[in-house]
Amino acid sequence: MSNNALPLVISAPEPRTLELIFTPPQLALFRKRYRIVETTPEGVAGLPAHVLAEARYIVGQPPIAPETLEKMKALRCVFNVETNLVNNMPYDTLFARGIHVVTTGLVFAEPVAELGLAMALNLARGIVDADLAFRQGKELWGGDGNATARLLSGAEVGIIGFGDLGRALNRLLTGFRTLIRVFDPWLPPSILIDNGVEPASLDKVLSESDYVFVVASVTSENQGFLGTEAFAKMRKGAAFILLSRAGVVDFPALMEAVRSGQIVAASDVFPEEPLARDHPVRTLPGFLRSAHRAGALDVAFKRMGDMVLEDMDLIDRGLPPLRSKRAERETVSRMRSKPVDKN
Repeated sequence: MSNNALPLVISAPEPRTLELIFTPPQLALFRKRYRIVETTPEGVAGLPAHVLAEARYIVGQPPIAPETLEKMKALRCVFNVETNLVNNMPYDTLFARGIHVVTTGLVFAEPVAELGLAMALNLARGIVDADLAFRQGKELWGGDGNATARLLSGAEVGIIGFGDLGRALNRLLTGFRTLIRVFDPWLPPSILIDNGVEPASLDKVLSESDYVFVVASVTSENQGFLGTEAFAKMRKGAAFILLSRAGVVDFPALMEAVRSGQIVAASDVFPEEPLARDHPVRTLPGFLRSAHRAGALDVAFKRMGDMVLEDMDLIDRGLPPLRSKRAERETVSRMRSKPVDKN
């Protein structure tokens, strides 16, 4: 097959790169199977008319104006490899034309869940603080160092949100014999029950949990919905672990709940990233911090390449994509997660 006969792909994966999401053998296979036109997200609209007309796939999440989409007669799928769906393309038109919009966010579920579990264990056992005390020669031995320690095993756990990340977290917690209650208004109770968790109201998840994991996406309906009232409902000393996006939380209220001793908390995400050097959360006792690194593992990024290649192969054969997660017409316009600024 001549190169001109190969399907055309527009590659604009910022903030990712093709080298980040593909292993060298994967990238070689990608270039063998497809004609790749590489550009920036902002450069897509300015591509030659014949490139836009021939493009079968877009790898990336560039802004696409209706007039640009109108020129893309052969487009079959947009592969969002940043993984946050944002309102930067005419989704209604894409759906009406049968063009898939998919994300590769599933690759992050397991890595983020593992870090969330580690954070919960640290809040339970004070591992980081004990290590820092040891380095300073101020360690407390045996029971003297366990004044606030507790078990995760057998605890009551609440999960807010039950998408790919919530389900991965649920699988990891199985061995700890926890009672898990889940609040997710987008899922029917039967799906939660089938996954071995108890459907519950937000109030019950907050008030009856020793550990609360927040893994909900930011939507037009839930920005800042976890605030002062929510933290006041939590058990004294309960652990609050934020893993999805800071936008679902009133962050000053969260800090005050920790400062007052109402709860302890951990977060991998923050209202602004990178965080200001003088932000008060940096020195807040009872708050465990991680610099948005939970999912940023090379093995996760490379799984994106597998997903893209396998789904392209399916679509090339007239089948729907199965590895990546498809955007849904009823919910995509509600998503408000802030895209990452870098890898």
